[in-house]
Amino acid sequence: MKTIQGVGVSAGIAIGEVRVLDTADHAVERRVVDDPQAEVERFRAARDEAVAQLKQLRDKTAAEFGEGKAELFDTHQLMLQDPDYVESIEDLIAQSKVNAEFAVNSTAEQFAAMFAAMDNSYMQARAADVKDVSRRVINVLEGKRGGAAEDEDGGESRIILAEDLAPSETVQLDRAKVLGFVTAKGSANSHTAILARTMGLPAIIGIGDAFNPDDDGHTAVIDGTSGLVFVDPDEKTLAEYQGKKAKYEEHLRLLQELKGKPTETKSGQKVRLYANIGRPSDVAAVLANDAEGIGLFRSEFLYLESEDYPTEEFQFQAYKEVAQKMGDRLVVIRTLDIGADKQVGYFNLEHEANPALGYRAIRICLTRPEIFKVQLRALLRASVYGNIAIMLPMITSVEEVRDAKKILEEVKEELRGEHIDFNEHIQVGIMIETPASVIMADELAAEVDFFSIGTNDLTQYTLACDRQNPNLGRFADPHSPAVLRMIKMATEAAHRHGIWCGICGELGADLSLTDIFLEIGLDELSVSPTSVLPLRNAIRNH
Repeated sequence: MKTIQGVGVSAGIAIGEVRVLDTADHAVERRVVDDPQAEVERFRAARDEAVAQLKQLRDKTAAEFGEGKAELFDTHQLMLQDPDYVESIEDLIAQSKVNAEFAVNSTAEQFAAMFAAMDNSYMQARAADVKDVSRRVINVLEGKRGGAAEDEDGGESRIILAEDLAPSETVQLDRAKVLGFVTAKGSANSHTAILARTMGLPAIIGIGDAFNPDDDGHTAVIDGTSGLVFVDPDEKTLAEYQGKKAKYEEHLRLLQELKGKPTETKSGQKVRLYANIGRPSDVAAVLANDAEGIGLFRSEFLYLESEDYPTEEFQFQAYKEVAQKMGDRLVVIRTLDIGADKQVGYFNLEHEANPALGYRAIRICLTRPEIFKVQLRALLRASVYGNIAIMLPMITSVEEVRDAKKILEEVKEELRGEHIDFNEHIQVGIMIETPASVIMADELAAEVDFFSIGTNDLTQYTLACDRQNPNLGRFADPHSPAVLRMIKMATEAAHRHGIWCGICGELGADLSLTDIFLEIGLDELSVSPTSVLPLRNAIRNH
C-alpha cells in the first residue's frame, strides 16, 4: 500500500480503479514562418473556433450546473478576445516571424506569470485559466480536440489521476463514470476546485512528485476531506474507508432532512444561519442549502472582475438580482473592500510595503467619495427590491462611521431630489475586524444597527500575523484565547446597546467552536453555502 498526502478541496470518499489522464503541458515547437500575415490569420481562425467551443461548453455547464458556474466560460471567451492578449500574440508572430502555436504558448506563459505574481489569491488562480484557454487554441491549431477530458473513452467508473485539470476539462468529466480526481498541481481557489465541489466529486490537489503515471489501473481510495490517497490499499484500510464512505453518504442524506428546520439548540437558543457570497450567481447555492439570509455579499468581486470602475447601473442590477431572489430574507452587502490582498489595476493604488496595514476598504471610500457614492446609490436603489443592509469594512474609529453615514445621507438626499425610491430605514452595520473596533465597541454600537465579526482579519491584527504568509501557520491560530476573547467583548458590547452581532469570517463554520459561539451568545453565523446544513446540525444537537 502506498499512502500519499495532498490537499483535500472537495469532501467525500471515492474507491475505485485509477485512470491516468495525460494533461501535462507539452513543449511547443518554435518555427520560422515565411508569411507572418497568413500565420496571424491562422491564429484568428483558431481563436474563433476556440470561442465557439467555449460557447458550447458554456451551454452544457449552464444546463447541468446552472448559470452561475457557466459564467466561467463567458470569462474564458473574454480572455481570448482581450485586446492585450490578442495584440501580444499577433505582434510576436509579425515581429519574430514565429508560428502561431509558439506565439500563443509564449503569451500564455507571460500572462500566467503576471497573474501568479499578484498578491490576490483569486487573481493568482486565473493563471490556470489563461493557460487553459491558450491550450485550447493550440489544440485547434494542431488539429486536436479541446482537451484531455474530451478524449475520455468511457468504460467503468474510475478515479482520475492527472498532472492538473483545467476547469474546461473538469466540467467535461462524465459524472456517471468519474468517482473523483487527484492532481499533482492545483489551487484550492481554482475554478477546478469550485467545480469539483459543485459536481459533488471528491477531489484532492497538490500531491506533487507523488504523481506517478504507473498507478494507472491500480485500485485507490481518496478522502477529499483529509487529502489522503491510498494506492493499492490493504484489506484493513479498504474496509475502514468503505465504512467511512457509507457513513458520509448517510450523513449527507440526513443533512438534506434539515432543510426547513429551525436553527436552534435543544434548549431553544436560536441562531440566524446565513451564507457568504461573492457574486449574484452564488444565490442558487444559498437557496439550495437553505440559508436563512446572506450575511456577507463581498461586493468587491464586482470590481475585481471588471476592467474599469463598475457603473451605478451595473451594480444596481447585481444588488437588485440578489435582493429579489432572496425575497424578504436579509442580504448584508459589504461595501467596497479593495486593497491589501485584493488589488485592482484601474484603482492605481501605490505599492505599499505593508498593504494589510495600508490604504484599503473604508479608507479608500472615505478619501475617494466619488467611487463610494456610486456604490451607495446602487445599494439604496436596490433596497426597495428586498431586505438589504449595508456593512462598512475595516472600521477603527467612531469618526469613520460618522463620516461614512454623512456620505450616505448625502446620497439619500440626492435620490430624494431625483424622486427615486429607496428604503429610508435601511440597516447600517460595521465589520469588527480590528482590535481598535473591539476596544471601541460600546461607542461604535451606539452608531450602527449591527456588528459582523470578520475573523480572518481580526486574527491577523490581534496576533500580528500576516494572513498571506505561509510561514506563520503555527502562530496565526484563530482558536487563540485572545481572538475568542475579542469576539466575546464585541458581542457583549453589541447586546448592551440592543443590536445584533454575528460572525461572517471562516471561523463561523468551524464546528469545533460552535459550542463556544453559542455560549458567547452570537446572534448570527454566516458561512459558505455548503457549510450551512452541517452547522445547523451541530447547533440543533447542542
